[in-house]
Amino acid sequence: MGTETTASQRDTDAPDVAGAVDDDGSSPAHVLAVDEALTVFGSSKDGISSAEARSRLARYGPNRLREHKRVSPWTRLLLQFHNPLIYVLLATAGVTAALQHWIDSGVILGVVVINALVGFIQESQAEHAIESLKHMLAPSAVVVRDGTRSTVPATELVPGDVVLVEGGAKVPADLRLVQVKNLQIDEAPLTGESMPVAKSIDALPYEVPLADRCNLAFAGTLTTTGTAAGLVVATGDETQLGRIAGMLQEVEGVSTPLIRRLTSFSKVITVVIVLFCALVFLLGVLTGQVAGEMLVAAVALAVSAIPEGLPAIMTITLAIGVKRMASRNAVVRKLPAVEALGSTTVICSDKTGTLTRNEMAVTQIISGEGTFTVTGSGYEPLGAVIGEGQDVVTLDRSPVLRELVTAGVLCNNAQLRLKDGQWRIEGDPTEGSLLVLAGKLDLGMEDVLGTWPRTDEIPFESELQYMATLHHDHSGHALIFLKGSPEAVLTRCNHQWGTEEPLDTAQWQEAAGRMAADGLRVLAVAERQWEPRGTVLELEDTEQGFALLGLVGMTDPPRKEAIEAVEKCHVAGIRVIMITGDHVATAQAVARQIGIRATENAVTGADLGRLDDLDLDRAVDDLDVFARVAPAQKLDIVRSLQRRGHVVAMTGDGVNDAPALKQADIGVAMGITGTDVSNEAAEMVLLDDNFASIERAVEEGRTVFNNLKKTIVFILPTNGGECLTLVAALLLGVLLPIAPLHVLWVNLVTTVALAITLAFDPVERDVMQQPPRDPESPLVDRSLVWRICYVSVLMSLGTFGLFFHELHRGSSLEVARAVAVNAIVFFEAAYVLNCRHLSNSVLTRRGLFGNRIVWLGIAAVVAFQIAFTYWSVMNSLFRVAPMDVWMWLRVLGASLALMLLIEIEKLLWRSKYRPRSSQP
Repeated sequence: MGTETTASQRDTDAPDVAGAVDDDGSSPAHVLAVDEALTVFGSSKDGISSAEARSRLARYGPNRLREHKRVSPWTRLLLQFHNPLIYVLLATAGVTAALQHWIDSGVILGVVVINALVGFIQESQAEHAIESLKHMLAPSAVVVRDGTRSTVPATELVPGDVVLVEGGAKVPADLRLVQVKNLQIDEAPLTGESMPVAKSIDALPYEVPLADRCNLAFAGTLTTTGTAAGLVVATGDETQLGRIAGMLQEVEGVSTPLIRRLTSFSKVITVVIVLFCALVFLLGVLTGQVAGEMLVAAVALAVSAIPEGLPAIMTITLAIGVKRMASRNAVVRKLPAVEALGSTTVICSDKTGTLTRNEMAVTQIISGEGTFTVTGSGYEPLGAVIGEGQDVVTLDRSPVLRELVTAGVLCNNAQLRLKDGQWRIEGDPTEGSLLVLAGKLDLGMEDVLGTWPRTDEIPFESELQYMATLHHDHSGHALIFLKGSPEAVLTRCNHQWGTEEPLDTAQWQEAAGRMAADGLRVLAVAERQWEPRGTVLELEDTEQGFALLGLVGMTDPPRKEAIEAVEKCHVAGIRVIMITGDHVATAQAVARQIGIRATENAVTGADLGRLDDLDLDRAVDDLDVFARVAPAQKLDIVRSLQRRGHVVAMTGDGVNDAPALKQADIGVAMGITGTDVSNEAAEMVLLDDNFASIERAVEEGRTVFNNLKKTIVFILPTNGGECLTLVAALLLGVLLPIAPLHVLWVNLVTTVALAITLAFDPVERDVMQQPPRDPESPLVDRSLVWRICYVSVLMSLGTFGLFFHELHRGSSLEVARAVAVNAIVFFEAAYVLNCRHLSNSVLTRRGLFGNRIVWLGIAAVVAFQIAFTYWSVMNSLFRVAPMDVWMWLRVLGASLALMLLIEIEKLLWRSKYRPRSSQP
């Protein structure tokens, strides 16, 4: 009874461990020794009692991520109508309905509903990042309670539980490891560490960054080898996974530059339209016009001024950009992200797999015979070993190299296989790179393995920092091979292989240091002759007496195409920043090889933790390499860049990247190595995980923006011309050349058909030689405002003149209005060619015929207008009548004149201002 009371008292007195977290959201348990941690968390190696587990479950809640309220589908649908231009259209629909102009009202409402449905469908691709995070949690766990082990649902784990994990299992909660045996955990999705992390139980200093806390195991990560017992120190929302889920909820997606420009543009144009229509109505009433007629005129004016087709055209233009990007390995999940890429000023990229190949390869060997360079990349065993004299080295010419490569094959648990035409590594990538090296040197690996079969092994453990294997040949000889960290192997070596001279340990340590400074992962390899005393290898057999074979340096090599892409980004004025969970020296070395600029003073996560916002802003201005960063720090870097006015593209593949991906103006996830969480948080997914695909996507994004600008500059003069035509008629007190229904026909059918063709304009030759656009610059600049006004006046004069010319010749009102509508449409057909180049002349072969889709659009519009003019159904609906040949010739002549007048204006503008343009 006394023992039970003591245990109960111990459990009851447990501190509020759920709140015991430091600034980056992780448990401070890493600073505690094992016994201290057990005491602080009110537990022991026999775990807590079942009764206390139930009590703590009621106190801390289940080990799962909290549900968060989401926006309902109805709310999302209603939000589609929250737009100033939509308000004006709804008001005009109401006015026309009050006047019983039902066809006009129906068409206007149809436009509004279609636009709303398009936006709703886009946004209905809901964010499932939190659901994806939940799937990462283990469904069950092996726990020790009341001194016995049992399997319980992972949701029932509580702080203080002792959990057992083994290779291949997911970690069910954040654990302070209390016992480990050869434990390695893949933490890449959480920390960005590219290799499995060897775990230990030793206490660590408080300031050790998250990725280096080797005595902790984090929820959702995967054990690759070994076994362990761990004390649960955080569950549910308090785990690292939960903290990231919380950040993901708190981060509000940033609107893209296009959305911001369109919002501003919509507000301005709405205010102008409303004020202008009200002014015309008042002027008409004050000059004696009938109020009812002036109201109809004001409605017609509003309908003519609003670019109803613009939302649909923009959606189609973006969708075309999406299709182009998909053909270049970039899948866009959210349409506005297409244009956002074109505005990007900074790309924050992960290292492993994006800038590098994510395939470890031996690149350097140092032995007693000198330094060797290894060529080739990836896991394909093609390449050569080059000596200091630039000669190709073979195994026949280098006995020590043969012995070193043989040792690398025998002291190895990986396998190199050709599968589906691709060379793949099964096992540890570091060991796999040694097999690839053997293949490059044509070593018969099967013969070596058959000649020297393994009889025993000491597996790699973090405490040992080496792996050793025992081999016997068929003649009774025995060898021990040793590979591991230079610190561990060099102390066990007496001499170099092939000589009896004492080993200069300091010299070899210095060589290993130089290799590490170049960003290489360094292994030392050694061999020992062993008198056969059985088939069991003991630790004491590996303590001394080894002959050093050499040092092997390996790296995850940069992608060749990434180097070229980074250079293109720099030419385009885009800064490239590396943010990685890897070590500083490795990050700096890769950054230098790839061509990232400010690499000398790389900052670590520990350094960032000591900076306030002002200092962080200075750091992101000056530095391009950030290493060993925690998830919250990635988010801080992105926010700092945005505070500095940058449009940020952020790449990532892990859970730890999700908040920063969501915060960035354009989040870019990895399709091959990425998690569901990062994919759902991002706007774009790379199918090949290649940085070069980002650069190509930026090129497409800039092209999309240029084409969008062309469509806007094309559409607005049409509306402007219609508006000016109506205003002139009202002020002069004459018949309206076009009716509201004619305006809707032009705006929604012919204008859209022509404007869409500009979305197919190809990539311009110098688009990646221009600096990024200012994210705060207006959608339409001053020069284009002048163009819009100029063309609007020309279209209005032409329409007005042709309409009254027909009336003067005695034509009916229906015929004159048919001429007026066709004049507007064919003015558009001519003007769409002008818009292919906004600054330069279109009167070239490339300008007129560089986009065949434009001519198909013009042909479609001609067909529409023939039906509009000659089909009796259309005549009745629109109250127009057929035209004769001479009328058509006058319309076509006026259209050609308009096209030439615009080209003259462009010539005068170029000669005066010589503006730089992305259009050739």
